[in-house]
Amino acid sequence: MAAITGDPRPARSRARLLEAATTLLRTGGPSAVTIDAVTKTANVARATLYRHFSSANDLLAAAFTNLLQPAPMPPVEGSLRDRLLAVVVGWAETIAEAPTLLTAMTWLASGPDAGATADVRRGDSDAVGTLRQRIIQFYSVPFDAILDSPSARAELREVDRIEAIALLIGPIILGKLSTLADFDYRRCAEAAVDGFLAVYGSRSANPSTAPAADQRTE
Repeated sequence: MAAITGDPRPARSRARLLEAATTLLRTGGPSAVTIDAVTKTANVARATLYRHFSSANDLLAAAFTNLLQPAPMPPVEGSLRDRLLAVVVGWAETIAEAPTLLTAMTWLASGPDAGATADVRRGDSDAVGTLRQRIIQFYSVPFDAILDSPSARAELREVDRIEAIALLIGPIILGKLSTLADFDYRRCAEAAVDGFLAVYGSRSANPSTAPAADQRTE
């Protein structure tokens, strides 16, 4: 990355490159973000690009990060179910209407070095790692706000946060991947929340507390 100096030109060049990559990603998907396409769109030399981004993967990861929208936060008031449902429905709307996050997850899962973006040079792991961390934070922050609340501690047993996200968001992602035109995201969100509460509700935490079955003797 270019050294920080009083010259504003490096910052302007980086901004133009990132803007070009973001536009290409938004309109053409990950395969559109190539070194040649970005430098041509930004009117910046290839050597200048490599002073800011060590590979096409770094540039694409930065573009994905630039497109991520703020996570849907839960309402302050309401029952535990209502607050969870608000977040899951918020994610459903985000994934259904602007699936940048889902595309980023697919790209990361398939391997950032695959396909047309495979211009691998040393040093690209930081940007990709930052994108991974941002996605994890995006998903976890709204749920942490709920699960760390007094009502959640009172109503739920100890929650595995990664498993919780999988239970609550996984069905929404599957619905998007199904490409069904009439997929009911609201109904899916309600089922996901009710399933999560059934798994982690305090009443199901200790089966031994259930009333014992009647003992009959001959």
